[in-house]
Amino acid sequence: MKELFKKYRTVVRFVLLFLGTYLLLSIVYSFYLKASASGGFFPDYISNLVANQSKAVLKSIGYASSLTPNTIEQGMSLTINNTYTVSIVEGCNSVSVIILFVAFIIAFAENFKKTLLFLLAGSVLIYSVNLLRIVILVVALYKFPQYENVLHSVVFPGIIYSVVFILWMVWVKLIKPNNE
Repeated sequence: MKELFKKYRTVVRFVLLFLGTYLLLSIVYSFYLKASASGGFFPDYISNLVANQSKAVLKSIGYASSLTPNTIEQGMSLTINNTYTVSIVEGCNSVSVIILFVAFIIAFAENFKKTLLFLLAGSVLIYSVNLLRIVILVVALYKFPQYENVLHSVVFPGIIYSVVFILWMVWVKLIKPNNE
């Protein structure tokens, strides 16, 4: 058993680092969500920020938009020209996706500075793409409400997870030894 463990040490290290980081960050995020329930931002600070930034981007591209708290769906209802389009809930804030991204990068961590810089740049990129994804989704749902299911369930999750996958591939390429 000891030889087997030694043989697959790198795989075991990856799995333990990935799962450990993912679980730790998920628990911290869970505590954040519980603590933010009593804060002044609904549904939580980050989701509220994403909703307000989405509204601002929509306004900057010429769409009259507004936000109202939606206690039934536990999110912020976003309207365009007085037409309800989406409710921005906690799952829309990209934090869970960033946690997944961070866990993978840490599992393949190399030197501290390089890893930290990639984590920061990747997290900012994921957050920004998520914000643009929400804005495009809102406009698409406003113009094509009949495609809500495919847009919300397939196309737009595909965008954010594709970005994460591409970042992972870039990271693996960056840490790959140059002995080829």
